[in-house]
Amino acid sequence: MKFAHLADCHIGGWRENKLKEIGIKAFKETIDICIKENTAFVLISGDLFNTSFPSIDVIKEVTEQLERLRNNDISVYIIPGSHDFSPSGKTMLDVLESSGLVENVFKINNNQLIFTVDKTGTKITGILGKRISLDKKYYENLDLKGLEQEKGFKIFMFHTTVDELKPKEFFIIQPESIKNFPKNFNYYAGGHVHTVVNKEIPNYGLVSYPGPLFPNNFMEIEKLKHGGFYLVDVNEKINLKYIPIKFHDVVSFSIDVNGKNAQEAEEFIKEEINKENVNNKIVTLRVFGTLSSGKPSDINFKGILDELKDPYYVMRNTSELLSKEFEEIQLQKGSVDEVENEIIEKNLGKIQIKNINEDEVTKELIKSLNIEKDEGEKNIDFEDRILSNFVKIFNLKDIWKDDNT
Repeated sequence: MKFAHLADCHIGGWRENKLKEIGIKAFKETIDICIKENTAFVLISGDLFNTSFPSIDVIKEVTEQLERLRNNDISVYIIPGSHDFSPSGKTMLDVLESSGLVENVFKINNNQLIFTVDKTGTKITGILGKRISLDKKYYENLDLKGLEQEKGFKIFMFHTTVDELKPKEFFIIQPESIKNFPKNFNYYAGGHVHTVVNKEIPNYGLVSYPGPLFPNNFMEIEKLKHGGFYLVDVNEKINLKYIPIKFHDVVSFSIDVNGKNAQEAEEFIKEEINKENVNNKIVTLRVFGTLSSGKPSDINFKGILDELKDPYYVMRNTSELLSKEFEEIQLQKGSVDEVENEIIEKNLGKIQIKNINEDEVTKELIKSLNIEKDEGEKNIDFEDRILSNFVKIFNLKDIWKDDNT
């Protein structure tokens, strides 16, 4: 028996058309391989889409590929992830399931998970993923005994971070211990963690994350270079093979301009990027450091990028590029209000705003950005409340015309 395990496709997640197209191509290429390899079924461990209600063109592309699997008698088993789950309980996954293209295996009754049985006899179940670890309650209350005693080849699907496999850079994330998972499953098909990792855990089984089908942000492209999925061949034992999905090479520049002025930094960046052939490649440009004089905006990045010879797509990150005027502030420990006041005092004079009390406005803005949505309040009403606060703070009533007035 052979099956595919993919996760975190995030189809439609990129705003940039060229990268959005690669995400769709990656899904199509994966389906091609699944059909060619004659897989019995496909597991998608959450976040097929990047949102619970993707655009029509994305839905059309995905539906066409899922239909190809159905036409080749390849079943698709899925759980919602933290992105394609909706608090309302209604998502595009429900439409796909009602059309017979996928089957959601998260079926629970009184804390008891119910198995879905594939035509191969494989028994599959799992727990969906929710934002900010709201899926944790399912693990805490799960009735494990029946799951562990069930006979046969069993697969548990999940969309959360397992503590025992958590990468070091995920130290902020609240993980779920494998101890809260049911034991005695043959394969644990994970999603949510955008890294490729697998480990055989005693008393449990093979726990695997295939990573994203295509990187979903700047840092992931910089680190992973491409996406992929697992092809799982089950004979006397489980053989796991990672299948990379790659259409373009990635060239990553990480350039330190610390201590240089804006002009020197610009020339240095040009020198560095001209050392590599970037033809038809995805380029990530990360520039960091504190300029000795001048501002980051003094660097002509458009001119720099024009130096590149026929790249497929270029991304840049200058979030850690600073100037002396706005170099890092050393703060003393204190309350949130004390820290905020210190930041305001140390930076206020560096920004000139006419005809308003900068200190008062800054503090009011912080308060406005800290408000929370009321229970039962609609999104549009919450957004209107925030907007009204901004209009009031900046005294824009005379020039701001609300559509309802």
